[in-house]
Amino acid sequence: MTVSPVGRRERKKAATRQAIADAALRLFLERGYDQVSIRDIADAADVSTTTVFKHFTGKEALVFDQEQDREAGLVAAVRQRASGQSIPDALRRHILDTWLPIETHPQRAGFTHLVDSTPELRAYAEHMWTRHARALAAAIADEVGADRDDLACAALARYVLEIPALARGRDDLQAAVETIFDILVHGWRPSAAR
Repeated sequence: MTVSPVGRRERKKAATRQAIADAALRLFLERGYDQVSIRDIADAADVSTTTVFKHFTGKEALVFDQEQDREAGLVAAVRQRASGQSIPDALRRHILDTWLPIETHPQRAGFTHLVDSTPELRAYAEHMWTRHARALAAAIADEVGADRDDLACAALARYVLEIPALARGRDDLQAAVETIFDILVHGWRPSAAR
């Protein structure tokens, strides 16, 4: 869940960051990741290279510009869930509300190809995915009063983070997400037995 910046300065910073990320993605999709330099991105966004580095740690971070917000959203889904709402139900709602729009975005196929075809981006994505799993597992553990290395909490976090990959390519994405969460909540039953 992204909280919109309040002040003028924060709005301007957010707009600059978004302009840089948008320019980078456009150039990466047009030319390929290895064919684009930080200088190219700065020029396309009409900022200095110093400004690019104020907002991003490097080229990989430009591709995954919203991942900190996504991780924060996962943690907030657990910690700020409604009274009486289970953790799996809060995460189900979060995945449906945030992942479905991303998956149906017109640039999704190009973005996926860019990441899959670039070793540096695949490695960065894997590291990021592991970090998200640790953060989500810790939030779940904190909420249920378990140790942060609790296996059940870690497993739930990993399973939830796998749901987009498992649902991707299905005819009905929402139904696929719902089915997987039902398995997490109620246990596995063969499809024919339902």
